[in-house]
Amino acid sequence: MDVEERGDTVRIAARTSAAEGSCPECGLSSAQVHSRYRRTLRDLAACGRPLMIELEVRRFFCGEPGCEREIFAEQVDGLTQRHARRTGALRDLLTSVAIALAGRAGARMAAMIGVPVSRSTLLRMLRALPDPEVGQVTVLGVDDWARRRGNSYGTVLVNMDTHRPVDLLDGRTAGDLAAWLKDHPWVQVICRDRAGSYADGAREGAPAAIQVADRFHLWQNLAQALEKTVRAHRSCLHEPDTAVEDETGGEVEPVQRPQTLDSYGNERPMVARTQDLYARVQALRNTGASLNAISRELGLAFRTARKYASASSVEELLAPTLGRASQLDEFKPHLTRRWNQGCTNAVQLHAEIKAQGFTGSRRAVQGWLKPLRGHQHVRQEPCPPPKPRRVTRWIMTHPDRLHPDDKARLEQILARCRELADAAAHVRGFATMMTNRDGHLLDDWITAAEAGESPQLAAFATGLRRDHAAVQAGLTLPHSSGAVEGIVNKIRFLKRQMFGRANFDLLRARVLHYS
Repeated sequence: MDVEERGDTVRIAARTSAAEGSCPECGLSSAQVHSRYRRTLRDLAACGRPLMIELEVRRFFCGEPGCEREIFAEQVDGLTQRHARRTGALRDLLTSVAIALAGRAGARMAAMIGVPVSRSTLLRMLRALPDPEVGQVTVLGVDDWARRRGNSYGTVLVNMDTHRPVDLLDGRTAGDLAAWLKDHPWVQVICRDRAGSYADGAREGAPAAIQVADRFHLWQNLAQALEKTVRAHRSCLHEPDTAVEDETGGEVEPVQRPQTLDSYGNERPMVARTQDLYARVQALRNTGASLNAISRELGLAFRTARKYASASSVEELLAPTLGRASQLDEFKPHLTRRWNQGCTNAVQLHAEIKAQGFTGSRRAVQGWLKPLRGHQHVRQEPCPPPKPRRVTRWIMTHPDRLHPDDKARLEQILARCRELADAAAHVRGFATMMTNRDGHLLDDWITAAEAGESPQLAAFATGLRRDHAAVQAGLTLPHSSGAVEGIVNKIRFLKRQMFGRANFDLLRARVLHYS
């Protein structure tokens, strides 16, 4: 065996010394040598430098008369394979790099560890990998993932016993899931979200399997219904006005501030457009025009025309816009307090609140102070009300885990609004039922929610009736789709790592083999 350096490459020249070889076709050993030939193999790097093996091997005659292969070449166990130009160790290493990093990133990593290879070779090695054995999956997790968000989706199937993906489907229809389940008839439990297509596919492909609605998705759907309820009672989030007296003992009247003006005192374009469009839609509706006719007349989408036609008032449409938070909200109490103390200079007030963390412009302060001109004393500006999403989070958090200040503000809000208090009671009842796995109480909860004060929670409860068996199983059995959500996050990571340019077969191979 000879070892020499050729540039940056280490070259090893060797020859085999075995007395005989085995025919790969019939397995018969033969010692009759036909000839010798030299083959070149790349191996793992030596001290970070590429290693090349020039191996001289022999060809043997096969002594079996009925064998189709008359001549065969010997193979060295653990080193060579037929037609291979890399050793088994190097092939395993490059395959692991391809699974972890795929094309260009894998080629850069391979060059750094002394085994240069092209990105196309890595992708070919990745695509050549056989699918892992599925085995008998008894508890299956199902969820969708986005190939192109809003455009095309796929389905990921996870073995919930091992938390490993077993397959990726190019689609999320009921037929895709049903076809897979028919090919794997041993599935006994299917964990899924509340998508109707997966419910239908599971029912068609595995009618005897138990469907389990995931508790996370149930809690998420409940949170969405609760947030709609809180937004419908946005006015209850404001603290009640309290009478304020000036230094002479007279009551201070509040300053009427038009809500249709922005922080600079200008008319909000969105407000003006909404008011004009609402008036036009209602005028056409009063003439007996249909929603399709209104959408064609005004150039609106059908859903937009339906929303404007069904609104009871323009304030209902403007609520999200007028209730939008402003940068000045947390500084308004300071501004009104300084105004009552006699400081009416917008430049000075802007400097004061800028020192407190305000990042807006001076014009915003000037526009907000504009309605105050002509008033010596104004009513103290209350603290801004909490956002509906924050109130939703307060209600859905266990009272023992709430900050004392947040808990006190929530109690004040619930004391002012009977509807929100009723909704909060239903939410906490659902949380207790879900935590204690009291699925047998589901019917009672649905009945109470449908008879409650919140139409949004009533609609959520009605939806639970349509998926009653799966929801009750989710609130009773210990199965959850948490592992499936983790696999979906992993798919997002792999997809972004390949810049979204990978075909489905390549992404599927990486997901199934990625550890």
